[in-house]
Amino acid sequence: MKRVLFFAAALTLFVQSLGAQDFQLNESGYFNYQGVDAMLFNDYYPEGHQGGVSIIMHGKRVVTNGDIRFDETPGQWQPVPRKLKSEVVDGALVTTLAYPDSSRHATGFNPMFYPDVQLVYTVTLAPKGKGFEVTVDLDRPIPEEFVGKAGFNLEIFPGWVFGKPYLMDDVSGIYPQQANGPVQQTASYTEHLGDFHIDGSPLADFDRFTRTPGYNPFTADEIVCEPYAVGQKFTSRPDDPYTRFTVVSQTEPLKLYDGRLNHNNGWFVLRSEIPAGATLGAVKWYIEPNVVEDWIYKPVVQVSQVGYMPSQKKVAVIEHDARANIINHAELYRFTPDGEKLVRTLPVNRWDGKFLRYTYATADFSDITTPGAYVIRYGQSESPVFRIDKDVFDRGVWQPVIEYFLPVQMCHMRVSDKYRVWHDACHLDDALMADPGNYFDGYTQMEGVNSKLKAGEHSHGLDMGGWHDAGDYDLRIESQMGESFILTKVWEEFHPQIDVTAIDFNKHVTEIHQPDGKNDILQQIEAGALTSVNGYLALGHAYRGIISTDLRQYVLLGDTAAMTDNVPGNDDDRRVFLNPGENISAATHFAGTARSLFGYNDTLAVHCLNIAMEVFDAVPSNERTLFGKVNLAAELWFTTREQKYSDFVLDHWDTVVATATISAVHTAGFAKWLEGSKTYKKQYDAYVEALVAYRDLISEQTMQTPYGVPYRPDIWGAGWTIQSFGYNYYFLVRYFPDIFDIDPVVNSLNFVLGSHPGSNQQSFASGVGSESATVGYGLNRADMSYIPGGVVSGTALIRPDFPELLVWPYLWQQVEYVLGGGSSHYMFLVLASRRLLR
Repeated sequence: MKRVLFFAAALTLFVQSLGAQDFQLNESGYFNYQGVDAMLFNDYYPEGHQGGVSIIMHGKRVVTNGDIRFDETPGQWQPVPRKLKSEVVDGALVTTLAYPDSSRHATGFNPMFYPDVQLVYTVTLAPKGKGFEVTVDLDRPIPEEFVGKAGFNLEIFPGWVFGKPYLMDDVSGIYPQQANGPVQQTASYTEHLGDFHIDGSPLADFDRFTRTPGYNPFTADEIVCEPYAVGQKFTSRPDDPYTRFTVVSQTEPLKLYDGRLNHNNGWFVLRSEIPAGATLGAVKWYIEPNVVEDWIYKPVVQVSQVGYMPSQKKVAVIEHDARANIINHAELYRFTPDGEKLVRTLPVNRWDGKFLRYTYATADFSDITTPGAYVIRYGQSESPVFRIDKDVFDRGVWQPVIEYFLPVQMCHMRVSDKYRVWHDACHLDDALMADPGNYFDGYTQMEGVNSKLKAGEHSHGLDMGGWHDAGDYDLRIESQMGESFILTKVWEEFHPQIDVTAIDFNKHVTEIHQPDGKNDILQQIEAGALTSVNGYLALGHAYRGIISTDLRQYVLLGDTAAMTDNVPGNDDDRRVFLNPGENISAATHFAGTARSLFGYNDTLAVHCLNIAMEVFDAVPSNERTLFGKVNLAAELWFTTREQKYSDFVLDHWDTVVATATISAVHTAGFAKWLEGSKTYKKQYDAYVEALVAYRDLISEQTMQTPYGVPYRPDIWGAGWTIQSFGYNYYFLVRYFPDIFDIDPVVNSLNFVLGSHPGSNQQSFASGVGSESATVGYGLNRADMSYIPGGVVSGTALIRPDFPELLVWPYLWQQVEYVLGGGSSHYMFLVLASRRLLR
């Protein structure tokens, strides 16, 4: 005891002796000194490991989420506070927060269940000496039943520290590759839940979510990893000056936990408990990140990882530290049998704009057309290898979406690729009608939903077709019919010929790289239509989606066939949800998809068309429905050429004009049909006027970044959004080439393939390009692996200005795969760019 008291006193004297401050508050609202930044709640996405006290060291986000939590190692399901305000007080950053957040208690997209605590507190980050002092002040003591559960947590990103050392007082350790026992049992905060539900909002049932005996993510804190180390002074990565930081606790001891033991997607957690009776100064830490003097961010040369067609504009973007000088040239090398040869010295020009925390320059090599493999060198930096050739998009670029990604995502199928079985036949017991209530992942079953089935009844026909959405295994209508519709547009526009997969829906078998004489695009269109049509016929509505309702099932990592027993009619069956509001959007996709299925599966095509016509006739035309109904009418007209549908579109032409730019995939072709018509000249001219205004807006937006696309970074990676933009923009280029240039379409593809911000230059398309995202948030994420052809969400923003794409499989906002656009939009862009450039 004397030794501990002496050590604590020595630490206090150490902190008190610190002198002048190095870190200064910058105009972006965080502290900076040289290559190190310290932030306080600039971000607020704690379930996604973004928020609280965060430190970026020399281009790497090292720690984050410094905040009060009621769990030693919380996951995405544990309660988070409500942020009230952030302010600057006497040169310090101060954020006020509160428990509970009633808007999330037992309701919302992913419901949380809050402990019976009402607490307002502040977290203060103040520069001191070579680091910062973190102080937590409470408005009242922690209730007795939560003493030992309430604490201040700071999360350490595992990817930077695996196999590396740490020190706690005078004891050393090494961060393990996997979570290691022993474990300790604790009382879960869920033993004392509050009642904070807001009347009128959908209600989640805690007992339903936790009905499976044993482990459950909501109650995971019943068993936690014993701390790897306990002490007053902690140093991480003493071996590395670029990520070394020290934490000194002036209150309760520090404990190092491994959050991966009870949540596979957890991080390492450094924690101090809040002592009984504490209010002011309940937690007081000193954090000192090591600063490497004069460190400068290494320039990043960003290019398309696949390469360029000879006729294509070719511009490398070079990202620099804002303090660095720009070199006025780069060098382009081509690889030959005798090694690399200098092709040309390229002028480098500063990009005249402000974007994120960096400065940018460009190097244009559009006039280089000789086929070959190339690299660009700029000072000590170089680009990934890329090609220039007329066939750069012809093989292994769009095909992996159809060869691998969509087959692997197929539900109700055993999916094999020679020796490998991706997953066995799954969910053959789909599905029971859901009970009313608020579930997770955005699913809610409202009271009084009109359906052919009652709650708990089994719906026949849902054990065929469909794809798992990302790693969540659910089937959302937009990821089923939405996917089939995008594939229909791929088929209609480009008619790609590909047959490398054998699919037998009746036998529930998919064999990758085993041709069966059928076009794989059409077979995948059929997959989405089967589940969607069967759902409509069984329920009388398009379903909202099909998902498990037990959280232990939902978080499954491994073979999807292990989720249920494949025997219909028992409690482990997934549930099907209804939302009649989905009908118009789904019907629009049914109407378009029917065109691709006629002549291939006529029965399914007729069902698609009949459903679309039935919905059109049933849905009233009002302010809420008109936008969707116009798009539906346009697709029905393309499919049937019946005048009632063209009349509806023309009768609501103001809506067509108002939504021309976001509905180009549906209405641009219809507007083009009016060109030259004396009868509809006024309508046509109004549409064109809207397009010209949009073109000018996009031209302005594309100049706001060096990447030539409209891009506003956010917490979620922007890859999918930019792909969706390029997909829609293509139809404007296709039908109105005198107004629209092809560059935004091609630049959208370049962005996905590597010409995007941040130090991670990877192509977002897994397995495509010289460097790509080979760790993705898919069904095999627990293996730190990927699915070829899956397209990740991409580089995200750590607010306010740090672009980040971590190699880590559990950050859905950066590396998730998705259906209903992610990969199919990418495939469309490849084929569209190839056509436009030729």
